[in-house]
Amino acid sequence: MSYTINRTITGGTFDEVDARTRAALAEQGFGVLTEIDVKATMKKKLDVEMPDYRILGACNPGMAHKAIGMEPRVGAMLPCNVILRAVDGGVEVSAIDPVASMQAIDNASLKDVAAQVRDMMRAAVAAI
Repeated sequence: MSYTINRTITGGTFDEVDARTRAALAEQGFGVLTEIDVKATMKKKLDVEMPDYRILGACNPGMAHKAIGMEPRVGAMLPCNVILRAVDGGVEVSAIDPVASMQAIDNASLKDVAAQVRDMMRAAVAAI
């Protein structure tokens, strides 16, 4: 089982793909709670160069509330991370597959919620 939902976007700058990703996530009810500029962090902390790489921490509050109600410690696995990284020919967008990430938790109801979130995440990635 793949643990991410992937798509490579061609014909746009890194920042344009970032904006399109945020808009597609918002259409599915996700907000971006956190952002990590990995490229800048690696330069600052290790003085190494790398291609553009950004991690967006996306959350759908309604689904997160439902999941936390079923399994209070599931917050350790939230929010859903979406990465954008420069690759040859474009920008790859990879979103966590919530079903794969919830395999460690033995709770069938939570897995149903994860499947709903996966569908929403797939729709967002497809819309970029």
